Amino acid sequence: MTGVLINQTVAILIDGNNIERSIHGITNNQSAMINFDKLIPKLLDGRGLNRLIYFREGKNISSKLTERLHNNYYGSVMPCHKSADIPLTIKATQLASKVDTIIIMSGDSDYIDLVNHLKSEGVRVEIAAVPKTTSTMLIDEADYFHPIESEDWFILQQAKKPSKRPIKRPTSKRKESKKS
Repeated sequence: MTGVLINQTVAILIDGNNIERSIHGITNNQSAMINFDKLIPKLLDGRGLNRLIYFREGKNISSKLTERLHNNYYGSVMPCHKSADIPLTIKATQLASKVDTIIIMSGDSDYIDLVNHLKSEGVRVEIAAVPKTTSTMLIDEADYFHPIESEDWFILQQAKKPSKRPIKRPTSKRKESKKS
């Protein structure tokens, strides 16, 4: 059998805080970030991307990340009040009838019930996460596990700030004339 055409649509739902904490913990570096340009094509493996949503707790969400995900993947960033668990779960159940596969990018065992529910609805469920920080029960429940390895992230190099050394200016000695 040759030339099999895989025609699946995939939604990638990212628990941003979970993945960020995992990578920061492994690298011991708060500047480590997912390399979406490497990871997304690897996860899709020739399948079509239907949705990409990055769920992020907090108000300080990088506008560069939002812009990059939109421009490269028509993705979006969804701020969450507390944790991403509930908003991601709601979105996954809404998308279940619209896609063939949902990839949950998180290692959190809180998603086990969601995985079971989606599978009962006929959706293929894949997990993408850092193996060392991923629940083995979550891996066992998923249809497939994509390990996120060191080649899937990078360390953001901070721009060097100019040094704040005082500028030395030549001093001139003024001779004061004394009037007598």
